[in-house]
Amino acid sequence: MLIIGMILFGVLVGAAAQLILGRSKSGIDWTLAFVAGIGGSFAGGLLISLLAGDGLNLRPSGIIGSLAGAIIVTAVWLWWKARAAAGAD
Repeated sequence: MLIIGMILFGVLVGAAAQLILGRSKSGIDWTLAFVAGIGGSFAGGLLISLLAGDGLNLRPSGIIGSLAGAIIVTAVWLWWKARAAAGAD
């Protein structure tokens, strides 16, 4: 049950990252939300939680780190996608 909760939290964080970056005009890309949410939450949330001394407990520092990590993953993905589209022209 914990794994399902973590996946759902990651997807929600990934969707929020897309909304923050203005991706909502064309709708939310749920595959990107899943990847950015899980990857960003793992990297950002774990790193910030450990640096703040909170350990692996669910704390605000981990939630903020998860969102920051998802925003970074989403921004890099959108940059890469735009770069690839510009190179194809």
